[in-house]
Formats: sequence, C-alpha cells, structure tokens
Amino acid sequence: MTLSRRQFVKGASIAGAVAATPFSMNQAIAANKELRIYAWAGYITDEMLSDFKAKTGINATFTPYGTNDELMNSLRATDGTGFDIIMPTVDRVPGYVDFDLIQPLDVKRVNWGGCLESALAGSDVGGIVNGKRYFAPSDWGTEAIAYNTQDASVNPKSLSYGDLWKPENAGGVTVRGHSALVGIGLWLEKAGKLPFPLLDSYKTEKAMRANFDVILKVAAEHKSSIAQFWSTENEAQGAFRTNGAVIGQTWDSTAFKLKTEGEPIAYGAPKEGALAWMEGFVIPKNANNTDSVYEFINWYYTPEAGAMFVKATGYNSTAKGADALLPAATKQFFQDSYSKQDLANLWWWPIQEPWYVALRNEYQDRYLSA
Repeated sequence: MTLSRRQFVKGASIAGAVAATPFSMNQAIAANKELRIYAWAGYITDEMLSDFKAKTGINATFTPYGTNDELMNSLRATDGTGFDIIMPTVDRVPGYVDFDLIQPLDVKRVNWGGCLESALAGSDVGGIVNGKRYFAPSDWGTEAIAYNTQDASVNPKSLSYGDLWKPENAGGVTVRGHSALVGIGLWLEKAGKLPFPLLDSYKTEKAMRANFDVILKVAAEHKSSIAQFWSTENEAQGAFRTNGAVIGQTWDSTAFKLKTEGEPIAYGAPKEGALAWMEGFVIPKNANNTDSVYEFINWYYTPEAGAMFVKATGYNSTAKGADALLPAATKQFFQDSYSKQDLANLWWWPIQEPWYVALRNEYQDRYLSA
C-alpha cells in the first residue's frame, strides 16, 4: 500500500507517544571511523555531534550548505566525492540518480523501526527510483507566510499568498525567487487565471512556460514591494531583523527562530496551501565511510537524537518518540502554526526533474533582473 504525504502528516501528528526501538551501537565496529556530513546550515549542532560520538565512538564533521542547488552543484563538480552523507529534499532525489551521483541504501542495515512508518511510506515517491530506495526520511516542514503581528496587514484567519502583494505591505516583503513564483502561481490558480493547472508545470515544458509567463508578469508588476530576496535561512531571518521586512514567504524555521528571540513574528498556512517538503539521508556515489553512515542514520532514529534536531531547527523529525521530548514552546509553535485543515491542505512539492529545475532557474533569473 502506498500512503500519500497527507496521510503521512496525519500519522506524524499522532506519533509523539510512540516508543522507539531501543538504540544500540557496535562500538568495536565503529572504532577509528569517521563520517563527513554535508547538510543544511543549522541542521547539525555540536550537541548532536558529541552525542553521536559518545554513542558510537565515530568522529563526525559537518559542512553546511544553503540551498538544494548548492548541494547538487557541489556533488556534480566532484562526481559524488567528498562527503559520506547528504540531506536533499525527496523531490530532488531522481535528479541525483539521473546524474549518477548517489548509491542505493542497503535497506537491511537501517533500523526502520525507529522511523515513523507514515514518513517512510510517504517518501516512496521520489525516494525509490527504479525499484531501489535511495532516501531515508529525516524531517519535514513547510514554506508559508511569516508576518510581524504588529506591522503587517493580514487577517490570520484567511491568509493568502496574495497578502504579500497588498499595497499596505509594499516595501516590507521578503521572498525566495523561485518559490515566490510558485506562491503567486497558487494564488492565480485559485483565482482561475492560469492557462493550465499549476501541477502540469512539472509534467511538460509547454504547460510550464505557459503558466510561468503569466506568473512572471504578475511577479514583476509587484516587485517594488520587495524589501529583500532571500535564498538561505540566515538571509530570511536577516530580512526581518535588519532590512525592514514585515511579511514574507519563508520556511517555518525562520519564524520559529525569530519568535524564540522574542520578535513579534507569527507563522501561518495560506488558504492556497503551505508548500510542504520532506528531507532525508542519502549516500553519495563515492562515499568512503558507508559503515558510519548507517550508524548515523540509526542513531538519528532515536527519540533523543530526533528531539535534538527539532530543538536546533524547528522542523519536524521523523524519529519515533521525538515529539514527546520537545520543549513546551516548540510544541506550542506547531499548534499555533497549523490547524487540522492546514495540515490536510498542504501542497507537497512535486518531483522536480532536471529539465524543470533548469527552466525554473531561467524564470527566477528573469524575475530577479526584472
């Protein structure tokens, strides 16, 4: 049976009380081994590296990247060499297979009992290519509307991607170039103004160009509302802290970090649907320390490691039992950000094949230079 990702969210939301399979490591095997982790900035903390070392004896190093494109370009430049484990989004995995940059998982070496069953099933699309699993799900999150509760003009009960472009918010908007175009696309689709369903843009070049020509025209007309474009987590946070943004289309982690610092920032899903994604562990083709990779994945699939990840990022771990260990403030942020209807209305990123990514970047460049 194949579960949809919406079914996954339903399963994830009730998994907090589920106990995980007891965690154990083979210290003798792990002795003198290393692990080179290449993951999103902020995903791996010193606390996590120390705990992993204490549990396994393995020395792990962490190198951060800021975008999916940066990760892909790095691996293409080195032919999949230099790191032992990476963390792409599941919709990009088929592209890595096309470029022969990653290797299938040895599924018998992964403690799947520590992973939410709904997350594993929900990652079948994209995570399994030509019958082989390349992806072990680690976390999920969304990109939606972050706003200053004092200065932004919004109705929290009826948020829309169109709120970004209201005249009252002009000059105070922050967005990411390519995903802003998708947000505008969803807004226009809801109003019946796209020539094709937006999802058809990921299936054929004809539909993609027809839709994005309309989207780009609207985006360019509102470009004067932008206070700052962002492409990394730090840039998104900086837009609110220092560059005058009062509303933005950002990751949930952006709002979570700002709120924990005491900023008057709230986060909510627009009626068109929050953009949802899932990330996970993948092994590059020329990884040197694959034994250590499996030790790391199995360490992550424990409640304690999953909770450390959530505490660091504000995202949602796929490790069973992690929810039960989270601080009250973290649980409250999730409850304040998503209603049951919001979770049922998530818009999951479709598979983004290389031809689509190339066209997407073309339209993004035209938007940024408009």
